[in-house]
Amino acid sequence: MGLRFETRASDSAWVDTVWTCRSEQVSEMTSVASETWGLVFWRQRGEMYAAATGPETRTGTAPVPEDATFVGIQFAVGTALRAVPASSVVDGGIVLPDVTGRRFWLDGGHWEMPGADDAEALVARLVRSGVIVRDPLVTEAHRGRRPPVSDRTMERRFRTATGLTRGAVRQIERVRSAAVLLASGGTTADVIVRCGYYDEPHLARALRRYVGRTAQQLRDGEGGAIALDPASAHHVVDQLDHTVGVGG
Repeated sequence: MGLRFETRASDSAWVDTVWTCRSEQVSEMTSVASETWGLVFWRQRGEMYAAATGPETRTGTAPVPEDATFVGIQFAVGTALRAVPASSVVDGGIVLPDVTGRRFWLDGGHWEMPGADDAEALVARLVRSGVIVRDPLVTEAHRGRRPPVSDRTMERRFRTATGLTRGAVRQIERVRSAAVLLASGGTTADVIVRCGYYDEPHLARALRRYVGRTAQQLRDGEGGAIALDPASAHHVVDQLDHTVGVGG
């Protein structure tokens, strides 16, 4: 019993992952730091709810609606809500109002809640309407390319688009990758090499700050419910294999 996660990568340039979850006899979980914002929709006792979640810069304990089913969309780094400054949702979020039936209110309009299979269709509609925007310079920089602007300008654009520094985004991405690999059975030594940590204490400090688990707890599945899907390890490996400049 606990949280049953399923996560898949997206073929949309605007979306990182789409996830589903069911909560079973659990009222709280350990939240894991996240470098991206998201939209989450859930049903509990026949009622529908929706929220926008911000990036999280640390681990913590979060309440979980009991006996609920969720669909979540985690967006790619560089995307943002037009009407909401990214900095205002860091370590927080917004409950979306006026949820009626299967429709929710966002940026002046009603939108139909998606299922896991049509999440990208909703995102495409939001993009066409200008509700979701993207800074192409941030997107390019995050992919390892060097845009033709100064480092100072790039850092300012990164903060505006994500609410975080470039360094914070890299650190959170790296520790999430490490946590998923450990939870799926990876050895500490392999994770240190693959994710670019200096040594075991370096990895341990990052896990403590951003994940709230030790490497052993992640491998053994101990510590209670956690917002992490070990089954997404294949996606993490693909990302690592194509990452440039992970260290820092």
